[in-house]
Parts: sequence; C-alpha cells; structure tokens
Amino acid sequence: MDHHGHPRQRGFFASRANLVLLVFLAVAGFYLMSEHWAHLVGAGPLLLLLGLCVGMHLFMHAGHGGHGSGSDDDPPPGGRAPDGHRH
Repeated sequence: MDHHGHPRQRGFFASRANLVLLVFLAVAGFYLMSEHWAHLVGAGPLLLLLGLCVGMHLFMHAGHGGHGSGSDDDPPPGGRAPDGHRH
C-alpha cells in the first residue's frame, strides 16, 4: 500500500505469469502463421475488401450523423414536411 491507503497497482509486465502468457501467445502465433501462411495470403484480398467496407461504413457516417440520428420532425426522403411544404 502507498502512503494514501490505496493498494499499489503493478504494471501488466510486472507479473511473471503475464510474461509467460505473452511468450506462449507469441510462439503459438508464430507457428500458426508459419503453418497456415498460404491460407492467410489467399484470404488477404477478401480481408482487405472487408476492411475497406467496414472503414467506409464507419467513416462515411460523418456527413449525416449515423444511424437513427434523425428526429421525428424530419420528412422521409422525397416526402413532405409536417407543415406540408417540400424540401
């Protein structure tokens, strides 16, 4: 405990178990990639296309505020406003 009565927080890398876990995950990831490299390269163009679509979906919402941001007063596209005039 520190002098304010709060328990002292240790960093993630201070624990021996966390370091062992990171080394194990790194070794497992290396062997997984080396054994399945052909599958990863084959799926690369599809993953790139999927990433572009998701990125465009997320970043293109800046123009209109995202899903469900319209108020009840907004007319439907091509429709009439509540007071009867067209936009």
